[in-house]
Amino acid sequence: MFNTQTKFQDSLFYDVSAWTFPLAFNINYDYTDGLSQTNISKLIDKQVDNLTKPNGFVNAKSEYAYIFEPHEYYTQAAIYKILEHGLRVKTATRKFSINGKKYDYGTYMIQVQNQKLNSDEIYELLNDVSKNYNIRFESQPTGITDGIDLGSDYFIIVKQPKIALIVGDGIRSYDAGEIWHLLDTRYDIPISKLDVDDLEYIELSKYSHIILPDYYGKKISSDQINEYVTNGGNLIAYRNSIRWVSENINEIELLSNNLIADGVSFDKREAFYRAQQTGGAIFETIIDKSHPVNYGIESNILPLFRNSNVYMSKSEQSFNNPISYSNNPLMSGYISEENLSLLKTSVPFKLIRKGKGKVMLMSDNTNFRAFWFGTNRVLLNMLFHSNLM
Repeated sequence: MFNTQTKFQDSLFYDVSAWTFPLAFNINYDYTDGLSQTNISKLIDKQVDNLTKPNGFVNAKSEYAYIFEPHEYYTQAAIYKILEHGLRVKTATRKFSINGKKYDYGTYMIQVQNQKLNSDEIYELLNDVSKNYNIRFESQPTGITDGIDLGSDYFIIVKQPKIALIVGDGIRSYDAGEIWHLLDTRYDIPISKLDVDDLEYIELSKYSHIILPDYYGKKISSDQINEYVTNGGNLIAYRNSIRWVSENINEIELLSNNLIADGVSFDKREAFYRAQQTGGAIFETIIDKSHPVNYGIESNILPLFRNSNVYMSKSEQSFNNPISYSNNPLMSGYISEENLSLLKTSVPFKLIRKGKGKVMLMSDNTNFRAFWFGTNRVLLNMLFHSNLM
């Protein structure tokens, strides 16, 4: 469960080669090399007798504004519920502090005045949201802070996303199911499923975001998706669907190996190619916390799960590489030496502007098997903060 392994006797795997629990949840942990008293004493603290989840709350009623930090797992579920009630929510694109307390990029604010609900109704709504989603709302009597003021232009409106998920022939059902479960079941965010065979009959412009999971087919109409993006839509493409985007929407510089088989006999050729498959391994990335795709992630290091061989080249501009693999990226699992070399020169996330819209590309699986909680936020940020990217 806590083991990390990067050396294997065999290079062929039926499925995933790494399941390291704390990396999947992106939680802080430490380990000991042995059970000596010295090693154990480094880790042991006070005995835990009772585990209780911290409760959400609204610390006081305000006539000016409420703020809440972006770090809780169900933050976007809370935001969607607030937006459903017609309230305006803004997010901070800069750090700031109030009375010595520091607030991170992506901190959210709800102003009380000029909303569809009055101050009593807002207070009641936020109390319900705080309990349901474990959010801690802090009442603010004034907009003056150390840094950006609460009324400044550095607080940007959060728009309620209208989301569609492409499913059907050619779409990997596991990947589509993971995304649907995350939004519909876990976050209570509505998501429409669009079958690839029906796309030509659907008015795509009513959706703010369309998600294209891992795709290996040819049936999707590129003209329709091109028109959707050019006119202001946001397309999110995962894993092998990036190749479809590169061929049909906007060319992307993809990296590849020129594999040369040296000393491999004819009957071993299949094993030679299979050894190049990355069935599921964990890699260390360094993130730019000021970029909206990373809002709410507390550490500068983010473990990513990868089960694809799609490698996108880095941008020359460092600020366009908000998620980058570290110099020694393999944390756990198997990857061939050839692919590891490619990975070190690639990036897992890329954003392309096309007309009035955007295409957001993710080569790694942020929602693997619905248990990889540590990177769910990346997809949610693409949905809620694409206007800031």
